[in-house]
Amino acid sequence: MSNSSQRMWLQQTCTVFIQSGVQLLAEFTQFAAAWVNTSVVQANFSQPNHTCSHSEPAGHIHDESRPLHSGSSSGELSGSGEGQAEALWWGQRPQVALVNTVAFRGVWQKQFVFSNTQNLPFILSDGSTIKVPMMYQAAEVSFGQFRTTSDQRYTVLELPYLGRSLSLQIVLPSDKKSPLSSLESQLTARQLASWDSGLRRTKMDIFLPRFRIQNKFSLRSTLPALGISDAFNPTAADFTGISVEEGLYVSDAFHEVRIEVTEDGTKADAATAMVLLKRSRAPVFKADRPFLFLLRQVNTGSIFFMGRIMNPAEQLI
Repeated sequence: MSNSSQRMWLQQTCTVFIQSGVQLLAEFTQFAAAWVNTSVVQANFSQPNHTCSHSEPAGHIHDESRPLHSGSSSGELSGSGEGQAEALWWGQRPQVALVNTVAFRGVWQKQFVFSNTQNLPFILSDGSTIKVPMMYQAAEVSFGQFRTTSDQRYTVLELPYLGRSLSLQIVLPSDKKSPLSSLESQLTARQLASWDSGLRRTKMDIFLPRFRIQNKFSLRSTLPALGISDAFNPTAADFTGISVEEGLYVSDAFHEVRIEVTEDGTKADAATAMVLLKRSRAPVFKADRPFLFLLRQVNTGSIFFMGRIMNPAEQLI
């Protein structure tokens, strides 16, 4: 999903690494490319640091400043110890690894002015305080106050990206002493659905820390917890639609993600200016403590990203 005129792109790629020697059905490789733009790559799991000798898979995310790989240009794929240990326990080598990558960069509908960014306090979860570059703008935004089923109060601020097809929602506990984890545990699909009718256009003074997140983690335990279990079980997996060979199963699954939030959606200079802001009577939204964020498609409500910011200084560009 990209729009060059609006300087926005959202890319998701998926690569299937399959043990060398496994004979694939031609229909599978054709359908994988046609249905989900998936690259199928032959790999050697016995040498995790030299998995394959190919060029970068099709669908690879390219960013001149910071590449995000579904497979490195040298073909390197680091298998998880958990997946390899289980494969040894079953007396078999890993057979299939799924690698998913998502990256987003966008430009705000109303950009933050870089000269308004100040070093302001941010309260960490342990109660200590640090100084972080805090962006500022006065704008009319969608804002709402909500309560969970346990009566915990929190606020939601929605900032649209250029074109208004995507927006970033910031979720902040109202009580500064309330841990973010207690709010996370109570957020449900019904709670998220209530935001659509509960957000109101409000003129506000907005303070939001600049941050960048890039993370990679294994889905080896997450997917079975969601009910996808047979695929990881060598005795129960049925991938006859991929290969006529018996014993094919998913040995591991990885997810890698990157999102950048800055004044204009691109990288800003390292310098930080100190400015005096005019006092106003507008309500203030200040994300000066741990918060959640969701990148959503406006017309469908689909969530492309969901994460937490605990310390912007550690996740800063």
